[in-house]
Amino acid sequence: MLLDKRREIVGDVSEMQEGCLRKSRLDAAGDLSSMPIHMADLGTDNFEQEFALDLMDGERKLLHEIDDALERIERRIYGICEGTGQPIPKARLAAQPWARYCVEYARKLEAGLVTQQEQPVPDEHEEEFDQESP
Repeated sequence: MLLDKRREIVGDVSEMQEGCLRKSRLDAAGDLSSMPIHMADLGTDNFEQEFALDLMDGERKLLHEIDDALERIERRIYGICEGTGQPIPKARLAAQPWARYCVEYARKLEAGLVTQQEQPVPDEHEEEFDQESP
């Protein structure tokens, strides 16, 4: 499911780039001139471009979440809530296969009752330093 969703998103982002951002005004509106005739036309063009950029940003964030989930599968920690350490219910994973948290913990995050902490990746030299410390 994750790989299928990933392929879908990559295709969507590519299509958005081709369709919205790389079109000239002539291609987009069928206008005979490459300059907008009215300020409203320019505003519409800017709005459409900003809208497409926002959509692509959201898709890229989701792509990052999917890649993280694929990495968790490789590390054999997929399906474990990063907040509680408890298994994430299968129904949640079926609905949102890239889920990092169980529903209860996700609600606490959204309400600001807990903070999302990045999992530090231990550095090779960090372990040596810790062993030498008294």
